[in-house]
Amino acid sequence: MSSGVSDGAPRAHPQPAHPEADDPAGSARGHYLVGLDLVGRKVVVVGGGSVAQRRLPNLIAAGADVHVVALDPTPAVESTPGVTISRRTYQNGDLDGAWYVMACTDDPGVNAQVVADAEARHTYCVRADDARFGTAVTPASGRHRDLQFGVLAGGDHRQSAALRAAIGRALADGSLTVADDVPHPPGVALVGGGPGDPDLITVHGQKLLQQADVVVADRLAPPQLLAELGPQVEIVDAAKVPYGRAMKQEAINAVLVDRARAGKFVVRLKGGDPYVYGRGFEEVQACVEAGVPVTVVPGITSPIAAPAAAGIPVTHRGVTHEVVIASGHVPPGHPDSLVDWEAVARLRGTLVLMMAVERIDAFADALLAGGKPADTPVAMIENGSLPTQRVLRSDLAAAASTAAAQGLRPPAILVVGEVAGFTDLAS
Repeated sequence: MSSGVSDGAPRAHPQPAHPEADDPAGSARGHYLVGLDLVGRKVVVVGGGSVAQRRLPNLIAAGADVHVVALDPTPAVESTPGVTISRRTYQNGDLDGAWYVMACTDDPGVNAQVVADAEARHTYCVRADDARFGTAVTPASGRHRDLQFGVLAGGDHRQSAALRAAIGRALADGSLTVADDVPHPPGVALVGGGPGDPDLITVHGQKLLQQADVVVADRLAPPQLLAELGPQVEIVDAAKVPYGRAMKQEAINAVLVDRARAGKFVVRLKGGDPYVYGRGFEEVQACVEAGVPVTVVPGITSPIAAPAAAGIPVTHRGVTHEVVIASGHVPPGHPDSLVDWEAVARLRGTLVLMMAVERIDAFADALLAGGKPADTPVAMIENGSLPTQRVLRSDLAAAASTAAAQGLRPPAILVVGEVAGFTDLAS
C-alpha cells in the first residue's frame, strides 16, 4: 500500500545506505547472518500490504512488539492479533525506540526515507522493494524441530525461497538428516495421519513421526508413512479390522504408557483425526493418569476430506447450513446408539455417515421413516483420497441396493444430502 511522508514538505531520496549497494562486486561479499532476540522489543513495519502481511507472522512468533504504520492496511494486516496499527502516513518519529525496522510500502521514496531515518538512529532496516538499499535483509527462513535455518541468495528472493523449501522437504522426509545425539524427550504424541493419502499428513505430524522410537499404528494410518521409517523404529500394529480382529483399546493404552515409561518417544499414528471417532481422548486420559507427557496433533479428518476428494463440498452457500457427522458402528434402535435419527432426518443439511457400510439399509430406513425424501442424493466414497478411490451415486431409497450391487467395501463414507448430487468436480 502506498504511504506518503506526512509533513507535506518534499524530502530528498537518500542514496544507498551502504557502499555495497552501488558496487555489484561489493554486494557479492554478502551479508552477515545473525539471529535477533526481539522478545518485547519494538519493531516498526511501515506499509500494510501483502509484503507486510508475510512478514508479520515471524515477527510475532519471535515475541516482538510490532507496530505497523500504514494509511490503508489490508484486512489481514489490520486484524492480526498482537499488532499495534497506526492508520496514517509515515512520520519520522515513528521509529523512536525501534530495534528493527521494515520498509514495506509500494512507494520507493517513502521506503528510502524510512531506511535513512533508521540509519540515523543506528537501527537496522529492511527495504522490501530493493534489498540492496537497506541495511539488513530478510532471509528465507524455515524450522525443523528446534532448529531454525535461513537462506540468502544475493537478493534473488525466488532462489532463496526455492532452496528454503527444498531444505524443509529434505529435513521432513529424512533425506537430509541432522547429526545430533539429542533424542526426543520420552512421551506420547497422538498424530492424525489424514484420510489416506500420505501427502495429507500435517507438517507437524510428519516431523514427530520422523523422531519416533515407537509407532503404534492404526489400520487406516497411511502405510507409506511407515515404510519411510528407519529399521530402528519399533512398529506396533494396533489395527482394528471391521467385524474382524482388533487390538483391544486397553492393550493399546498399555503399550503407549509402557513404552513411554521405558524412555521412548511414542507416536500413536491414526487415520484421519485422533479426536474424530479415533478414541484419541481415551488414550490421552490413559497417559495423563499414568503421568506420561502427551500431545495431540490434529489431522485432516476423512468425513470432510473424503467428500472433498470426490468433488463434494459438505457445505454450500444457499444449500446447507449444517453438517452432521454420525457413527454407524451400531444401527438405529440399538441400546448403545446415541443418535436421534428422527431429528437427523428432519435436518435439511448434510449428513456424513462413517463406519456404516454393513448397515446402509438400516440407516436409510431410519431416515426415510423420519421424513427424509426418498430421492435425497447419496454419495458413497470408498478409499477416499487414495488412487483406488471409488464413488458410487444413488438416492436414499436405492442406496443399500446400489452398495450391494457394486460391492462397496470399507473404509467408505456416505454423504446424504443435496451436496451429494454435485458432480461437476467428481472423479
